[in-house]
Amino acid sequence: MSALDTKCVNAIRVLSADAIQKANSGHPGLPLGSAAMAYELWANHMHHNPKNPNWVNRDRFILSAGHGSAMLYSLLHLFGYGLTIEDMKQFRQEDSLTPGHPEYRHTAGVEATTGPLGAGLGMAVGMAMAEAHLAARFNRPGYDIVNHHTFALCGDGCLMEGISSEAFSLAGTLGLSKLIVLYDSNQISIEGDTDVAFTENVQARMRAFGFQTLLVEDGNDLAAIGKAIEEAKADKAHPSFITVRTQIGYGCPAKQGKASAHGEPLGAENVKALKENLGWEHPDMSFCVPQDVYDAYKALAEKGARAEAEWEKLFAAYSAKFPKERALWDACHTPVDAKKLLADESYWAHDDKAAATRALSGTLINRLKDLVPQLIGGSADLAPSTKTLMKDEGNFSKQDYAGRNLHFGVRELAMAAMANGLALYGGLRPYIATFFVFSDYTKPMLRLAALMGLPVTYVFTHDSIGVGEDGPTHEPIEQLAMLRATPNINVFRPADATETAAGWYLAVTSGKTPTALVLTRQNLPQLAGSSKDALKGAYVVSEAKDAMRMQGILIASGSEVSLAVAAQELLAKDGVDVRVVSMPCMELFEAQDPDYKERILPGSVRARVAVEALSGFGWGEYVGLDGAAVCMKSFGASAPAATLFKKFGFTAEHVAEVMKTVLRQLR
Repeated sequence: MSALDTKCVNAIRVLSADAIQKANSGHPGLPLGSAAMAYELWANHMHHNPKNPNWVNRDRFILSAGHGSAMLYSLLHLFGYGLTIEDMKQFRQEDSLTPGHPEYRHTAGVEATTGPLGAGLGMAVGMAMAEAHLAARFNRPGYDIVNHHTFALCGDGCLMEGISSEAFSLAGTLGLSKLIVLYDSNQISIEGDTDVAFTENVQARMRAFGFQTLLVEDGNDLAAIGKAIEEAKADKAHPSFITVRTQIGYGCPAKQGKASAHGEPLGAENVKALKENLGWEHPDMSFCVPQDVYDAYKALAEKGARAEAEWEKLFAAYSAKFPKERALWDACHTPVDAKKLLADESYWAHDDKAAATRALSGTLINRLKDLVPQLIGGSADLAPSTKTLMKDEGNFSKQDYAGRNLHFGVRELAMAAMANGLALYGGLRPYIATFFVFSDYTKPMLRLAALMGLPVTYVFTHDSIGVGEDGPTHEPIEQLAMLRATPNINVFRPADATETAAGWYLAVTSGKTPTALVLTRQNLPQLAGSSKDALKGAYVVSEAKDAMRMQGILIASGSEVSLAVAAQELLAKDGVDVRVVSMPCMELFEAQDPDYKERILPGSVRARVAVEALSGFGWGEYVGLDGAAVCMKSFGASAPAATLFKKFGFTAEHVAEVMKTVLRQLR
């Protein structure tokens, strides 16, 4: 290691320590221990251009151990991604570009929001899948326009989380050779030595998953780290896992190798001691980086600019020689034409017969696959049940990365993380599928998608007690309320074919909001009053005979809308005139202007009953103190669906009686 290389590595350490100390908050352990491997990777093996963080053929770097964000921000500052020294001084402060954990769309150069340990590993696998898929679809002999690596840096905690096993098991099965994982192995966690809870042979585990495994004994040996990275790149059949032995808090005499280095500032005296121990110039000064270090990083960054310029020449030649492929490339990297799809009658067409919304969704997926070439997706081993297979589009596998049907196996948590990686990568619009009750397994990664503003589509079928004989373990109750409580996600529960088409339209045209399509197993009738107004979140699906004098409003979603219409008919026979409102998406309804919302749910009509065969949590906002909800107040049971709907009060007769009770109480 040259003297200048040593200074460049130590600049990462010193900047990280200064930022954390000024904030009096943060995690210095990883930045001090991992600085050498991060520098070697970014400086000599990773193709990236700070002048254009969005260069499509750049290598991706995911800091799965997101608590080490100070190291990432130091790299971004030193390489010239636009983070200033003032930004470094605002680490973990309000409205800064250097928040406590890396945030996608917030800081240039951050490829994914990380922090929940292991999440970055699943997303990195998704990015590697995206690279393999687009390379298979677009590369031509002599024109490898998609050709780069995905790097992830993780720690012991990431590997303890179950998501790492789910994700790496599939990565090995798929032979994703462009995926390279660097493991910061310091054998320390917050509670002390990892021997208390983590003694497995990680290398053996990774080999069992199908990875090439490499070991670097000294985490400060740049040559050894570089050699391992190049060996990883040379393996064209397996993803690679590089264990790098490090010391947490390296360089700080009082903290090195101790758990206390993990998640608390070093202290002013220890920061000074760190700098003195590293031989840093001006140990009494904070945020002071020598000019020769900045110059060295600038020269390294210019290599990336030259690499992109060479790629641009290749891409121009490719575009001239393969105009059809270039047109498809542009289509994949362009938002779906929302106006065109809205006016496409063939997309909205459907038969007038009862059908499960999961089956209707399957039909729409196979229409959209030709209209949306960037569509890619699959399920957690449930495609026949979730109806999410694209016909004649091939299966993504080690033998055929061009296939658009993804098979995630029974790995819901990693599946959701991989979908995030596919969406983050660009040029693809992913959907994933499982039974609605198992949305619990997807929730942490779904939350990250909402936080990052990724338009991932979740196809959740078997959406209520209508699951029937499988019983309460498979009958979702509280999941709809859970998703509705999550910011920035559209939860869409359609009632028939038109509403299902509206849900998919919403999903593929969304810019920065995920969509959850909540679909039935059982057949539902096509409603005479359903319309594209479903895109407003709620609308009148069956009007009262006298809208000016209606006595009440029934509000329902999904399979219960037809039930509400049947209850409306019973009430009419008894002289009670009510409106039925279909509310497939509360979030869209809340986004409408006040006038529209008042027209649909007039404030003067206080007799309101919500009907939904799931938890009633959240319906109070729409039925008010005077209304009622016919919803589930317990778990379900094992019996035929029709039996369960009757058992739990989801009949037209019971809904009508509840409305009458509300009206009596208001008199």
